[in-house]
Amino acid sequence: MSSEYVDPRQREEIAAERGRLLWFGEWPTWLLIALIHGGWLLTLGFWRELGAVAGTLLMIWWCAWYMSLQHELIHGHPTPWPWVNRLFGYLPLAVWYPYGLYRESHLRHHNDFHLTMPALDTESNYVSPAAWAGMGKPLRALLWFNKTFWGRLLVGPAIAIAGAWAEALRQPLRGDWRHVPMWLGHFAMLAALLWWVRSAFGMSPLYYVLAISYPAQSLAMVRSYYEHRPASDHKQRIVLNEAGFVFRLLFLNNNLHLVHHDLPSLPWYLLPRVYRARKASYTSRSGGFYVGGYGELMRRFGFRAIDAPVHPHMPE
Repeated sequence: MSSEYVDPRQREEIAAERGRLLWFGEWPTWLLIALIHGGWLLTLGFWRELGAVAGTLLMIWWCAWYMSLQHELIHGHPTPWPWVNRLFGYLPLAVWYPYGLYRESHLRHHNDFHLTMPALDTESNYVSPAAWAGMGKPLRALLWFNKTFWGRLLVGPAIAIAGAWAEALRQPLRGDWRHVPMWLGHFAMLAALLWWVRSAFGMSPLYYVLAISYPAQSLAMVRSYYEHRPASDHKQRIVLNEAGFVFRLLFLNNNLHLVHHDLPSLPWYLLPRVYRARKASYTSRSGGFYVGGYGELMRRFGFRAIDAPVHPHMPE
């Protein structure tokens, strides 16, 4: 979680602001917690009145927004106590992964020197030349498709879910049982949640998983589609994406990703302020890794790969 490029005065300003925000309870994040959980529950409560189309779209939004909230919780908001923050992100509303696994994996991702490197960066979308050489043509074609905008939305969640679940199965076979209780607890909570959604609101568990949770994962992957790139300078691997209001809100300003990696403990609602104050510096340090919004990515790379699946800077 390096912030070596942040001058001491900026760190003091952030620390002072953080202290004031803790004193006031970080009310924007508390409001967000209430809004997401309340919106999710109210949408289910008024499911018949809303109708399947409107209700499904709202549920997809709440679940994708919940994943952005989990990211904030991981980084120490709204309280300095991880066990308290965990309480607001433990429910398996987004279905596929335990919160604890996401927290552990994402904090490892914040080693900027390892960004994009397969087997080192837990959120890398690249494979090593050796792994590529051992793949068959169908898998290679799938990974190329995953490098297009629409491909990422269609198959990206399936690739990520399959990878996480396969690793969860491999770990005990290697004698590593560390994550087994976490997965068992997650699936127990998920079973209870889906049973309750069916019994209380009449929604099929399969519908929740396939029509709500999977599209929510796809929506969340819009942000990560071109969030990092291979580059020799590790700070030039992190994007600055000046997204529109809706996506800024959905992703809690994490589109300003270089600012977040510089100051991972900075709350979501302060990221734009820091970016605006030092925009020229951030643009320079990003090495021109700038995107003018997610619509630009959709137009340019809808069905064209944005880059190759194989990492270009790894030895054979």
